[in-house]
Parts: sequence; C-alpha cells; structure tokens
Amino acid sequence: MTTVYLVRHSDVENPQNVLYGHLDGFPLSELGRRRAEALAERLAGSGIRRLVSSPLERARETAGIIAGGLPEPVEVEIDPALREAEFSRYLQGVRFWMIPLLRPRWYLHKMRRGMMPGDEAIADLGGRVLEVARRVAAETPDRTSALVSHADPLQAAWILLEGRPHNEVEMYRRAVDRAGVLKVDFENGEPVAWEYQPPPRVDPVPKVS
Repeated sequence: MTTVYLVRHSDVENPQNVLYGHLDGFPLSELGRRRAEALAERLAGSGIRRLVSSPLERARETAGIIAGGLPEPVEVEIDPALREAEFSRYLQGVRFWMIPLLRPRWYLHKMRRGMMPGDEAIADLGGRVLEVARRVAAETPDRTSALVSHADPLQAAWILLEGRPHNEVEMYRRAVDRAGVLKVDFENGEPVAWEYQPPPRVDPVPKVS
C-alpha cells in the first residue's frame, strides 16, 4: 500500500478579490502561511519522502512550508500537470462578482465543462492529477508522497475516485478547502481507499486598526 496526499494550496493574499488563475504575484497570505505551517506540523509524522507541486507560486510556497516541517529534507519537484484549471486563464484578473458580466463564456463552462477550446472536461481535469499520483506511487512505492495542486483539479479528481456524475453540482458538493487534503491509498497502481482531511484550524489574523 502506498499513500499519496493530494493537498490544496493554502490561503492567498488577494486584497482586490480577483480570480487569480495562473497569474503571478499571488503568494500566500499571513493566514495562509500560518495554516500551511499547521498543516506541515500535522503531516510531519506521516512519512512523506516525496513532494511534487504545481508550478504556481501559491502551491510552491505551500509545498515549501510542508517540506520545511518534515524530519528529513525533501526537495520540492514541479509538475505542470498539477496546475490550476486551464479555463481560469480566461477568467483571471476579474473580480469574482464581475465574472458573469465580463466573461460570457463562463455560462457555457458552467453548463458543461470541456465544450470550448481552452476548457477541460472533468475527466481530463481530475485525470491529470490522478495520473501524477499513480506515477509517483509507482515510482516510489515504498514512500509516502504529497502533491500540491488547486481546488478544481482536486475536486475533479475526487469525483473520478468516487465515480460521481461529471457535472458542476458534484464539482462543488464536496469541496477541498484551502490546505485541505485528500489522502489516497494506492495498491498495484490503482487507488483503493481515500478520505478527506479538513484543513487545520488556526486563529484568525488580527486586524490592524
């Protein structure tokens, strides 16, 4: 049995409340760093010996904090297959409440993912995360590993694990929260058991008056 932790990055510094997608310049917030540190403390005794991250800054920073909390040094590898959903490139830079007004293709995306160029079907979105997990489990079957990715790819992977319908309701019915984890056990290259672990609780960041 080989365990792979599928981790969503922690909270992001986003004062303008825009959809950041694949944009640079969105590191973890103070709350995000504290939550990532709490997650690192939780995972310190899990036996993680391999860490693979999305190339985006918020994921790399989360992975680095997890790596720093492990008893033995682990280098963070980068795999583009763990990146954010491709459709977020179209949405990025816009405030959340303005998306329906300024990004009309969002309606088609919500009706059925994968119909348009630059969009991914749920099977493709979650499939690329699970493919990395399978490969990592096969390459290092005697080691526990962690992959750091993003909400939509991880929630799509969860749908595939459970064989749920591929629709927008299921994408958000079971959410992977920031710094939340899907723990997946692999046997002979296939996932055989999984559970969701909510993010660690941390005190809110005091507001500066």
